[in-house]
Amino acid sequence: MKKGEFVGLQISIRKSGDVTIVDLRGRSTINDGESEQFGRGLGKLVASGARKLLLNLADLTQIDSSGVSIIAETYVALKRQGGRLKLLCPRGRVLQVLTVFRFLDVLESFEEEAEALASFEPLDADLVKSEN
Repeated sequence: MKKGEFVGLQISIRKSGDVTIVDLRGRSTINDGESEQFGRGLGKLVASGARKLLLNLADLTQIDSSGVSIIAETYVALKRQGGRLKLLCPRGRVLQVLTVFRFLDVLESFEEEAEALASFEPLDADLVKSEN
């Protein structure tokens, strides 16, 4: 295997304030259960109370309809609970697939992590206003 080549899907999770960042590396396809792993991971995050999710797609090389379906299900689950899901750096084939499914018409997508993180802030401001 050459440097930079990924097999399967690697998921790492980090936090920035109250935003959970999910870094995806490799591919999310139905083959070999990568999408199932992806779905379980996102499901656990939502179940554990994560309400602001940022999916970092910069190192995701491939996604198929099963992966897109998981993103859609997570988006709907979060929206029902007052949460948000946003995308960071979709590239290449992943960007093409998301464009075909018209996901970028619904989900906010950012090229810079700092900009994406800052975009979550109005949610807090809205909560403060509604509490007063």
